[in-house]
Amino acid sequence: MSDTADFDAFYRGARQRVLGFVYVLTGDLAEAQDAVQEAFIRAWQRWSAIREYERPEAWVRMVACRIATSRWRSMRSRLNAHRRHGVAAPVAVPGTETVEVVAALRQLPDEQRVAIALYYLVGLPVIEVARETGAPVGTVKARLARGRKALAGLLSLDPLETLGGGNA
Repeated sequence: MSDTADFDAFYRGARQRVLGFVYVLTGDLAEAQDAVQEAFIRAWQRWSAIREYERPEAWVRMVACRIATSRWRSMRSRLNAHRRHGVAAPVAVPGTETVEVVAALRQLPDEQRVAIALYYLVGLPVIEVARETGAPVGTVKARLARGRKALAGLLSLDPLETLGGGNA
């Protein structure tokens, strides 16, 4: 009998018993089905070894039980974290100015946009921006200056007031 046919016969014979067992443990049919499906996938991936076991169904049952337990623990941890920290504060809708700046930033060349984001949004000094981008310090300063000038034009602003003027 081929590996596929052998596994198919095993699956047809064992799936209902394993599912019933995991369903009793979880009390949730969908969770039980997911855990059993994952266990049978793992069994198929190792079928050449597992079919030689004295009780392959016991192996699948144990794996499905561990998967279900792991999912339950993960869910419990998320619930505890939610109780501990509460509901996340709602994120404010961006103002029109933010939307305009983001739209303008998208029009800049990548190098200028990255330099501006690292310098103004992340707050890195020019030397750190240079280190992260692999560009010389002078190049970073030029990208910042060109980026500010381009943003000023895109946003119809005074270039000396744009993003803090000539700091870099």
